[in-house]
Amino acid sequence: MRLRLLPLLMAAATLAAADPRPVTFEDLMALHRVSDPQPSPDGRWIAYVVTDVDRAENRTNSDVWLVPTTGGEPRQLTRSPRHDRHPRWSPDNRFLVFESNRDGTFQLYIMPVAGGEPHRLTGIATEANAPVWSPDGKQVAFVSAVFPEFSAFPFAESDRQNKERQETRDKGKVKARVIDHLLYRHWDSWVDGRRQHLFVIPVADGQAAGTPRDLTPGDRDAVPTSTTFEAGDEFAFSPDGGELVHTASPAPAREEAWNTNHDLYAINLATGERRQITRNPAADGLPRYSPDGRWLAYRAQARPGFEADRWQLYVLDRRNGETRSLTAGLDSSVEGLAWADPTTLVIEAEDQGTKRLYSVSVPGGALNPLTSGGVSGEASVSAARREVVFTRSLLNAPAELERVALDGGPAALVTHHNAARLAQLALPAPESVTVKGAGGTPVQMWVLKPPGFDPTRRYPLVFWVHGGPQGAFSDSWSYRWNAELWAAQGYVIALPNPRGSTGFGQRFTDEISRDWGGRVYEDLMAGLSWLEAQPWIDRQHMAAAGASYGGYMMNWFQGHTDKFRTLVTHCGVYDFNTMYGATEELWFDEWEHGIPWENPDFDRWSPHRQAAKFRTPNLIIHNELDFRVPVHQGLSLFTTLQRQGVPSRLLYFPDEGHWVLKPQNSELWHRTIFEWLATYLK
Repeated sequence: MRLRLLPLLMAAATLAAADPRPVTFEDLMALHRVSDPQPSPDGRWIAYVVTDVDRAENRTNSDVWLVPTTGGEPRQLTRSPRHDRHPRWSPDNRFLVFESNRDGTFQLYIMPVAGGEPHRLTGIATEANAPVWSPDGKQVAFVSAVFPEFSAFPFAESDRQNKERQETRDKGKVKARVIDHLLYRHWDSWVDGRRQHLFVIPVADGQAAGTPRDLTPGDRDAVPTSTTFEAGDEFAFSPDGGELVHTASPAPAREEAWNTNHDLYAINLATGERRQITRNPAADGLPRYSPDGRWLAYRAQARPGFEADRWQLYVLDRRNGETRSLTAGLDSSVEGLAWADPTTLVIEAEDQGTKRLYSVSVPGGALNPLTSGGVSGEASVSAARREVVFTRSLLNAPAELERVALDGGPAALVTHHNAARLAQLALPAPESVTVKGAGGTPVQMWVLKPPGFDPTRRYPLVFWVHGGPQGAFSDSWSYRWNAELWAAQGYVIALPNPRGSTGFGQRFTDEISRDWGGRVYEDLMAGLSWLEAQPWIDRQHMAAAGASYGGYMMNWFQGHTDKFRTLVTHCGVYDFNTMYGATEELWFDEWEHGIPWENPDFDRWSPHRQAAKFRTPNLIIHNELDFRVPVHQGLSLFTTLQRQGVPSRLLYFPDEGHWVLKPQNSELWHRTIFEWLATYLK
């Protein structure tokens, strides 16, 4: 292994000998994006995904790779110019199944690990995603978005009807839609009356041995449609292969837009019978059977309608039907979970601006931290090696694969995809500071100084506010809002975690609801005051920037402070009243602000009410396909600023949603922001 790594390490050392330089947008696009580690059942290998940017084609390309679990030279398994992703091992270690759009639409493909080309497993008209093997290797389950009115027909008939319906829509001259109930569009896509159903397809020796079977016919989603309620594959086979459990979306359908009551259902694969397992009025999800089949682990919330409520880890004893929480004493949300053995689970949870892995004992619920620092996630257990394989990133380092023993100890780096390029770059480490926020409550903040920082100089400041608002700035790498790239422009970057931030206790998270411009604003101003007191901050040249809720706060800043020379608002909420009527997930607005005709203070914290005070130059970015914060929010803000003669600019993307994802669009996004900031800060 050392001999195989030697050329890479020598190259990195040679590059490091030269003076490192600040990171550029070109560097950001050239870095390999490592994700989704899957250890083989025998523990010898890890399959994973590497995504690269194709700037010329204005898209990304994902491929499946393989690396020895103990580290060493990785091997690229797929080479299609499109997306090959979501690899999953067959129980006998011989095959990998994955999803790919190499032929235009997403289908499932199987490839022999020992060598050979992938071959297509499915050809379903409504596409296939998220494959999972049954424990005996005789079936693969997957998700497909179908028209539910055809779902009770035999597969050949339903597939034909689905294909004809979709082709009629695609080729028709009339593009009108007839809509009967809410949640008719989501994030950046129209639902168009389709439902996410679970299918299984029989497999023998790596080949399809029959046609797919729809396990969840009817007008209901079998897996969550909102990413808020997803934390991995939201379905799993029982160890004996006789049952499949899944997370069903809320019912009835007309309430989906304001209801968060996801429940677990089990399907008898022999009879097709479905039964409801959980009846918690809030959200349940991420079901996983223990290896011996005795326990069903899952995560659950307690408060209906609140998407940011604490997720606890529960286990259901399948012998007597009793359930209990294993993380009642953990004041943080469980994000991912995986069984290590019949009495041990591994979970992921945020912790003070980081995300850690823990092992949890089923008998006693004892938590044992496995990692610290950075953001660890996508944990998958290698039972054969008694290890956890995961990804970890830092604010100054993109994700790579690591592994750690289940009984603790130091983590070991497995992959080094970005080592050579990172050796060329000056990527300062962030500093964590804590200030007293509203009511004296501690508020954590990351501070990133520019490369070549000189404490005797004064630097312009860019003050970020994160989205959510129930989210956090973590010690993790981002390919969209990358703090290192912004700092490389010569700015100090501040990343505060005020009220509403996750990972600092549920009460801290709760204290932003119906108080969007209150304590959180005080927390932010406390962080800004700390920065202003530092001798290396140029108080005359400060800017603020944020997206989603962070964009909202830019609009709130407009009416409440003159400390910033300029503001950058990306897809930010501006007018609560028009936002409520056009957004898709109403449960969010109703928890955060109430219902407009029931709450007389519904728009108390709405920035538009202070529009007469707007004076700060403002760059506004908004996207046509943003159905979460619809585009009229940004257009209304821009109109207001223009009408009042406030220097302002609108950057509009017709082909992006809540985020800017296409590489050439991202390049324009960065260039526009950096040019705008330079006008006011340099």
